[in-house]
Amino acid sequence: MPLTQADLEGRRLRYFLAVIRAGSIRAAAETQNVAASAVSRGITEMEQRLGLPLLERRPRGVVATEAGLAIAAHARQQMDDAERLIEYLRQLHGLRHGGLRIQCGEGFIADLLDHALAPFLAAHPGTRVQTLLGSTPEIVDAVAESRADLGIAYDPPPHPALRSAAAACQPLCAVMAPGHALAGQGRLPLAALAGQALAMMPRTHGLRALTTRAEAEQGLQLVPALESNSIELLRRFAATGAGIALLPAFAVTTELAAGRLAAVMLADPILAEARVALLVRARQRPDPLRDALIAACVRGMEAFAPA
Repeated sequence: MPLTQADLEGRRLRYFLAVIRAGSIRAAAETQNVAASAVSRGITEMEQRLGLPLLERRPRGVVATEAGLAIAAHARQQMDDAERLIEYLRQLHGLRHGGLRIQCGEGFIADLLDHALAPFLAAHPGTRVQTLLGSTPEIVDAVAESRADLGIAYDPPPHPALRSAAAACQPLCAVMAPGHALAGQGRLPLAALAGQALAMMPRTHGLRALTTRAEAEQGLQLVPALESNSIELLRRFAATGAGIALLPAFAVTTELAAGRLAAVMLADPILAEARVALLVRARQRPDPLRDALIAACVRGMEAFAPA
């Protein structure tokens, strides 16, 4: 019997998506509180009726095939649509104080809380907001996979399942103590930082990927004195006068306003044209609460103000 629409709905589809997320049938079964044999049998039946493998079985788990990825994308969209529709209908009837999920980079936290979340929560009492930190790839994946309603990321790559609800140019800057010899410059070429004591993100981070691309274009190789995925540590490195941290200005807004740090924009096109994006899924139902939070972020956050 061929695969039908009924096969792509309900419990069987939920089990399949759990397997994709967990990476194994046994782990997925535990999350769903069912026997592993039931999960395995449901997926095998789907594969038989489709005539295509959905999972590639490996010694340490499973990965989705091309057909499996397509069904997983359908499952995520279907589950998200159902959840959003229920939330929207409850909101229309005044039965719900909603919940929203945001994932963003560490550098956005103070800006997000002070200029967007605080006024938003004051205007929508009873609303629950879950905020998680992540790298740019983690943020992109979380929003694409419906694990987050909004993502705020620095220079994210394009993704077919996402769109930018808002974006703003936020150049990468050389952040330093106000008394540093380079603090009074208008713009700095990346080459001017060669030989300086630098604090930079690890190579797996989106911020570092930008500088790596700029270095390659110019035949440079910057060697940081301090490497950390903690923006707070990079900020403190610069504030103590130990050297220069490479960060966007919005990550040090409080310190700049207080005069504890100075930020000089980097002139290289790759770094000068970097942007901040507020990511949402490309296809989703209307949600007044989510749209109100988007508006609060765009209206209030320094990250979305013109550079």
